[in-house]
Amino acid sequence: MRAIFDRLMAFDTVSAKPNMDLMLYVQGLLAEAGIAAQLIPDATGGKANLFATVGPASVPGVMLSGHTDVVPVEGQSWTKPPFALTEEDGRFYGRGATDMKGFCALAIDAMLKAAALEQAGRPIAVPLHLALSYDEEIGCMGVRSLVDMLAQAPVKPRFCIVGEPTGMQVATGHKGKVALRATCTGREGHSALAPLALNALHLAADFLNAVRALQARVAAEGVRDGDYDVPYTTLHVGKMQGGVQVNIVPNTATLDFEIRSLAEDDPETLIADLRTAAEAIVAPLRAEYPEAAIRVDRLWDYPGLGTPSEAAVVNFVKGLTGANGTMKVAFGTEGGLFSERLGIPTVICGPGSMAQGHKPDEYVSVEQMARCAAMLDALILQLEQGI
Repeated sequence: MRAIFDRLMAFDTVSAKPNMDLMLYVQGLLAEAGIAAQLIPDATGGKANLFATVGPASVPGVMLSGHTDVVPVEGQSWTKPPFALTEEDGRFYGRGATDMKGFCALAIDAMLKAAALEQAGRPIAVPLHLALSYDEEIGCMGVRSLVDMLAQAPVKPRFCIVGEPTGMQVATGHKGKVALRATCTGREGHSALAPLALNALHLAADFLNAVRALQARVAAEGVRDGDYDVPYTTLHVGKMQGGVQVNIVPNTATLDFEIRSLAEDDPETLIADLRTAAEAIVAPLRAEYPEAAIRVDRLWDYPGLGTPSEAAVVNFVKGLTGANGTMKVAFGTEGGLFSERLGIPTVICGPGSMAQGHKPDEYVSVEQMARCAAMLDALILQLEQGI
């Protein structure tokens, strides 16, 4: 496993860059063990998903899912090389160590172990699947072509384990996410005559206040789920921009924001509320400025995950890890797509903590990697015996 982890970490697979070299490495490694891995490239040919199976194709199996892209390192103060694996003081350091090349390395190694059993005359009764995707860090975008492929498959996986970092606890849910943009249109003018123009940045600020007011209402009056660190649906503004220079009143401004919703909340209702608030901001201005507008557009989204705590997949993975309880995670995963679009019962369970992800000197502990390896060894034993 260590050699695989080393190689995965050496690939600079920041989401803005290709991941094909990494995928070709994995495909070749699996091929050496007699495992045929299918690549599903994007339109550019620079990125791809990978799907592979060990065991009988006619039986629903267990799918291990991970993403190969990582977030950028620019602007962060690293003391370790980000695109190399460094082991020190019981930790593995590097960009993606915990999110989530550590799990990917273990999942690939599990595939090789399962293939070795087959070659030793001990075929597994239930197949093991490997699903590696790209562009998870920018909205679970890449995995969608893999989901489309699986939707056409005659036999779909029985269970899915997404190996995002949970400290090896079994997570049954995460919030859904919708990314949106508000485009504000005003009227340009000279700043010396600013009151005669309509400042689009001022419209954006008014809309931002509407987002904050809705967040306050949802926090005070909305549904709650105590399994989450933030137990209610959240609205967050991440970017606002507009204007050219200080002596020009800007005629356009944009505001990018998101909604991370509990399963019980319908984000469409919240979006409708914000569109109503946007119209209330500009309607009184249109007599003087007919062009005044705030348009709210949906950019992308992914569904939440809400696997019942009594589901068979939960009990199955708890049996592999020895866990007693379950948890939910604040971050999103491709698990919601597997569950919602394909009906595959899914949990999240992997080494490390997201508290270490996306930071300089990102790491996963050696102990966490060992616990995950033990879980996957137990999984292979279960697949050999049949579940």
